[in-house]
Amino acid sequence: MALRRVVVTGLGALTPIGNNVKSYWDGLVSGRSGADLITYFDTSKFKTNFACELKEFDALNHFERKEARKLDKFAQYAVVCSDEALLDSGINLDKIDRTRVGVIWGSGIGGFETIQNEMINFSEGDGTPRFNPFFIPKLIPDIAPGVISIRHGLKGPNFATVSACASSANSLIDSLNYIRLGYSEVIVCGGSEAGVTIAGIGGFNAVQALSKRNDDPKTASRPFDIDRDGFVLGEGGGCLILEELEHAKARGAKIYAEVGGAGLSADAYHMTAPHPDGEGAISVMKNCLKDADIKPDEVDTINMHGTSTPLGDKAEAKAIKEVFGDHAYNININSTKSMTGHLLGAAGAIEAISCVLSIKYGIVPPTINHFNDDPEIDNKLNFTFNKAQKRKVSIAMSNTFGFGGHNACVLIKEFVD
Repeated sequence: MALRRVVVTGLGALTPIGNNVKSYWDGLVSGRSGADLITYFDTSKFKTNFACELKEFDALNHFERKEARKLDKFAQYAVVCSDEALLDSGINLDKIDRTRVGVIWGSGIGGFETIQNEMINFSEGDGTPRFNPFFIPKLIPDIAPGVISIRHGLKGPNFATVSACASSANSLIDSLNYIRLGYSEVIVCGGSEAGVTIAGIGGFNAVQALSKRNDDPKTASRPFDIDRDGFVLGEGGGCLILEELEHAKARGAKIYAEVGGAGLSADAYHMTAPHPDGEGAISVMKNCLKDADIKPDEVDTINMHGTSTPLGDKAEAKAIKEVFGDHAYNININSTKSMTGHLLGAAGAIEAISCVLSIKYGIVPPTINHFNDDPEIDNKLNFTFNKAQKRKVSIAMSNTFGFGGHNACVLIKEFVD
């Protein structure tokens, strides 16, 4: 069967460097770091004292107090950025069939703070099981798409994707396939995460995943630099409205870009470490190019997973050279995590948005905080270090890899009717 074409018609973002799409993009292009000392709890006994928190976010600006208390932060973030994306899309929901509008949302963990706080309250009590009646609804990852659908009366496919840091990339891929196979006309997709918690910092410290550069948080996320020592935890969310092309054209929608294809793979290697030769990354990028029917030498930019971990950055750079050959040196490669930190399950969504906007504006955001080359990484590759670069972007790829060996790659391309 002929696959239907899928386009992006709306964007929403809530990130550590901007609480909407415009401010997020401005932060990316200017190379602004979202990292700073944690304000949510006392970190004096933790190995890592900093993260990329949201700035000046107040749930009460978006929800009634009673409603806000029913939602974990990750679900609040989902609602806020999906509201922005739906508004941006210009969709009049009263004029379309809402049974053909779905919500597919990614979160690697779900209600992390809710789980943590309920366990703390129970352990500090007298053993009587007193739990918040919203405990279970607040913690389950699928409550985010559920709440979005209830808020807007969207009755199409509705579920959550959970694949650690690839979760929201998987939501985009499932949404792409549901639309091009004819199950829906519009899908609200993306992801959100609220992992800057006591358990989040403590847990990632325990597996030696986080940077400990407490004396200089803003330069702690330094992908591909020889002195990188782990990722910086971030929080927030990103949303894309994906729409079947003819449906979008019929309502006169603004079209940002087209989702050209996607790839999936598994490392099948280790719970938390990437394959040292980048086998899963090689496979997922090849699968993506094949699905999109795009030749390697047509790709202009890749937003890498690029977490600033010693093993991950090296393996991914190696994989790009393997997939793209000599053309790898013509590609603007970047890691926006150097600015936003790592939003875990929401990373794929905000990074796909960056790719869409690179196509729209002809700018590739930088990989900031590069000071010293790593001799084990080919620094003849253009990592877009420290300063945004202007270039025509027709085809962009976004890589996301998750604990467990989950790999997802999305290809965004310039829309040509």
